[in-house]
Amino acid sequence: MTKQNFFLLSSIAFLLIFSSCKKDEITTDALYIPTASDVTANATLEELQQGRTLYINNCGACHNLYSPDSYTPSRWQSILSSMVPRTNLSTADASLVSKYVSRGK
Repeated sequence: MTKQNFFLLSSIAFLLIFSSCKKDEITTDALYIPTASDVTANATLEELQQGRTLYINNCGACHNLYSPDSYTPSRWQSILSSMVPRTNLSTADASLVSKYVSRGK
C-alpha cells in the first residue's frame, strides 16, 4: 500500500468515525417545544419554556445541542453539574435548564 492510499483510507475512516459520534446533535428547530401536556409536579409550562430558551441561548452558544431524550435525567444532572460552572447562569436559570432537559422530572 502506498503512502497516498494509506492516507486516503485513514482520512475516510476518521471521517466515518467522527461523523458517527455526532448523531445525537440536533438543530434548535428539532428541539422539543414544551406544551401543556409536558407539565409535571416539578415543572410548570412557563419554566419548561424558559429552560428551553436558556438551553438554546447559553448551551448552544458554545457547542452543538442535544435532544433532551439523548440522556437520562440523572445523566443530564451530571452533565449540567460540570457545565454550569463554565457559564454565567444563575442557580435559578440552571434549574430551569435542568427542568427542560429532564422534561420536568
